[in-house]
Amino acid sequence: MTLNQGDQIRNACQAAAEAFRKLDKPEYSDIISRLEFCIGSYDFDQNPVGLFEHAKIAHQMLSELKKTSPRKISKKLLDDLVRSSVG
Repeated sequence: MTLNQGDQIRNACQAAAEAFRKLDKPEYSDIISRLEFCIGSYDFDQNPVGLFEHAKIAHQMLSELKKTSPRKISKKLLDDLVRSSVG
């Protein structure tokens, strides 16, 4: 079974939220809560607009983090965020 674009972006955002949570730094609490809110909203109404918006923000933040700590952020996660947000 293939996932639709909304489910793909939801899963990528869920993985991003988990990656930020594993970093365990207070500066990531805002993006974690925004991602989780958008995931819950998508689960309720199946409208992925917020997920697309916050996936871009998460991708930018994680890409910057990967430059300084390459082993903490997987290339697959970054690829999934990009791929799911463009379809």
